[in-house]
Amino acid sequence: MFGKSQPLSGSANNTRRPAPDGNAAPDDSLAPKPGAAPAAPSEDYLAIMENLVGYAVEKDGSDVHLRIGSYPVIRVDGDLLPVEVFGTLSAEDLEGVVGTVLRPRDREKLERDKQVDTSVGFASIGRVRLNVYYQRGTLAVAIRIIKTEIPSMNELGLPDIVQKLARLRSGLVLVTGATGSGKSTTLAALVNEVNRRYPKHIITIEDPIEFLFRDKRSLIAQREIGIDALSFDEAMAAALREDPDVIMLSDLRNIETMEFAMSAAETGHLVLGTLHAPTAPDAITRIVSAFPSSAQNTIRTKLSQNLKAVVGQRLLPSRDHHGRVLACEVMLVTPRIQELILDPAKVFDIAELMKNSNAVDGVVAFDRHIFELYTAKRITDDVAVRYATSPNDMGLKLRGFSN
Repeated sequence: MFGKSQPLSGSANNTRRPAPDGNAAPDDSLAPKPGAAPAAPSEDYLAIMENLVGYAVEKDGSDVHLRIGSYPVIRVDGDLLPVEVFGTLSAEDLEGVVGTVLRPRDREKLERDKQVDTSVGFASIGRVRLNVYYQRGTLAVAIRIIKTEIPSMNELGLPDIVQKLARLRSGLVLVTGATGSGKSTTLAALVNEVNRRYPKHIITIEDPIEFLFRDKRSLIAQREIGIDALSFDEAMAAALREDPDVIMLSDLRNIETMEFAMSAAETGHLVLGTLHAPTAPDAITRIVSAFPSSAQNTIRTKLSQNLKAVVGQRLLPSRDHHGRVLACEVMLVTPRIQELILDPAKVFDIAELMKNSNAVDGVVAFDRHIFELYTAKRITDDVAVRYATSPNDMGLKLRGFSN
């Protein structure tokens, strides 16, 4: 089993090959020496975790999943792959892992809410983000691997117009997309661009911290919920008393964070945050619909005045099956977009406007960017059609018909 047969080493290179019967073969070089005191269980599980995460990093994996009765599973280039060399996981294994990585307050939250988010740092790997939860009455763990170096916008493949957003002095900028679409990485790259260029005071409010920033031209204070602040609400209220120029919110998760983001932008701060929404127009609808109907006109006005840009993201399988390719849409809030935001009957016209606009208008449409990735031979035609906002139009375009 995971906790009993896997070598207790922080190096992923020490993973054992499976024996012919599917079980992990013993490794005598790693067996306890006669008379030696056994290691504490928490130390054992921490080393196993480091070994497993290290293995996933070597395979360029993005996530690791642990469930009772299954092999550990890693996500590589969007696909899930079982890691049989680590054996199947028992209830004891999951309890050992959870008991090792969760602080007492996290364990209390897990038992109360049946799920908890946290993060763990490994000296040989860096920081990983964990969600511990229950499914079918048993423990499960989802691990997101966070790269130690923050990539530049060019390395991520973001359009040039996104880099210009770092020049903004105030307003709200949102990065949107599905879970696992790289929102947090783009947000970190944008913060780092401000950090690299300008002498600003940047405050981040995160749950949990994902990237560790180093001060360059800016002074950066990172606050993790549960460690540096008791709640998002308290951290947000305090942020405005801490002389910030830029505020980064890891997630606009509810009415309170949305309202704070708009109010902070309104008072002259640059606010950067992520939002779960598939497209830029959907982001506007998502925010407005989160509020009671009696408040929605006010929210539309605030959005039209303070929202500066929305960057939408999708990660596409690459043509060579090595890694994934970032496809983006970018919507700068122009006077015309402001008019459409204000009118509930016309907000859906934003999607059509974006489709027919170009980068000169401050817009990068998803399908235009996806087509550019195809013509650059970075993705296949099948991927281009599958991930397009309008698959039919994309299919016609790939066959030479203009749309």
